[in-house]
Amino acid sequence: MKRACVIGWPIAHSRSPLIHQYWLRKYGIEGTYTKEPVRAEELPQFLASLKNRGFAGCNVTVPHKEAAFAAAKIQAPAAIAVGAANTLWFEGEALACTNTDTYGFMANLDQSAPHWKQSPGSIMILGAGGSARAVIHGFLEAGRDDIRVYNRTVERAQEIARHFGARVSAWPWDVRNDHITDVSVIVNTTTLGMNGAGDTGIDFSRAPNTAVVADLVYVPLETGLLSSARTYGLVGVDGLGMLLHQAVPGFEKWFGVRPEVTPELYRLVAENIREA
Repeated sequence: MKRACVIGWPIAHSRSPLIHQYWLRKYGIEGTYTKEPVRAEELPQFLASLKNRGFAGCNVTVPHKEAAFAAAKIQAPAAIAVGAANTLWFEGEALACTNTDTYGFMANLDQSAPHWKQSPGSIMILGAGGSARAVIHGFLEAGRDDIRVYNRTVERAQEIARHFGARVSAWPWDVRNDHITDVSVIVNTTTLGMNGAGDTGIDFSRAPNTAVVADLVYVPLETGLLSSARTYGLVGVDGLGMLLHQAVPGFEKWFGVRPEVTPELYRLVAENIREA
């Protein structure tokens, strides 16, 4: 029986088992996917024993993504670009890693708002953490050359700009609405809006009517940011789709089948979120 898991601390909130167990049932695969709570100080030993525990690999969530990247002997380009890993597997005896957040975000954006590619203008990234790096990498790979990062601590945005080069620029948080008139995509990579707490403070009244607004937050599914954007007739893309799509490459690595993100799976996880 093939086994995989998700590790983090805390881990009880993770919906990854719901996703992977759905696919295991759908494709008739004899396997398991479980939650494994791992403290930071326990991570090196856990990863060293991962194969002996019978796991084909694992997903990695906070706070272990950077440490997991460092521990892997084989690092995929996506993980190197972001400096963090969320998916681990074995190449022979060697621990390999990638970061599927870029794939998950872009696949969800392409599916939910395919017209974004034809929309001219800058890309507005709210926040400067690991998720922002994954999203920026995706837009750079897609050929965009004006990606602007807005963060309350502008030094963190400047670090990202230096990391990615001339196509990425850093801006203070307070000027975000000054730049909204020529924006094509707005992406919230912060936790603002999670569980209804906090507000990004974006004024959509002057945004182009072709702008797309994406929120990585998926609890609740309809965040204040998305609700406000839709009030002005803009297309909103919720964070649940990214969560589902980013799970695809790992499942394929561990269980040998490339799964499909279906409306049924979306409804299953969405209902779980609403009931929580």
